[in-house]
Amino acid sequence: MTETALILIDWQVGFEDHTYWGGNRNNLDAESKALTLLETWRRFDWPIFHCIHHSQDPESLLRIEKPSGDYIKGFKPLANEAQIVKNVNSCFIGTDLETNLRALNIGDLVICGLTTNHCVSTTTRMAGNLGFDVRLVGEACATFDRMGSDGTHYPAQSVHDISLANLHGEFCQVKRVQDILDPRQV
Repeated sequence: MTETALILIDWQVGFEDHTYWGGNRNNLDAESKALTLLETWRRFDWPIFHCIHHSQDPESLLRIEKPSGDYIKGFKPLANEAQIVKNVNSCFIGTDLETNLRALNIGDLVICGLTTNHCVSTTTRMAGNLGFDVRLVGEACATFDRMGSDGTHYPAQSVHDISLANLHGEFCQVKRVQDILDPRQV
């Protein structure tokens, strides 16, 4: 049996500025759900990887040298937890995430983060394609309203739901926190 790693994606202060990202963020409980997962992984000393976005755009809120690029309260990595700094949507591109997971004989991943339709989706797709067994905790993810190329407004909840539907059964299994933390599995 391989170990299961928790992959936390982009829990950064900059995402608290909802207007900047399109407004109307869905799932305002995502942080608390993700922190429940994080606290459990820490309690059992299971492997944790914190992925943080460092945008190449100097004006972006997701620059790690800016206060907005820092971790949201409660998500800052502990000394024994890996931090992966990425510059694109996938936590696997230009990083040593895959190498680290393979070196630790980790084949199972639990993923959560921001935003569902961007970095979470891209990372989940790549993880599935790389052969990892992925459980994506949809209730520990969130996104924002989006505007289509034709001007159509798409509400955040719809974007979130469709993103999860596109991933489920193809690249991962979408689960709830209680499914992951079922006492029989701990």
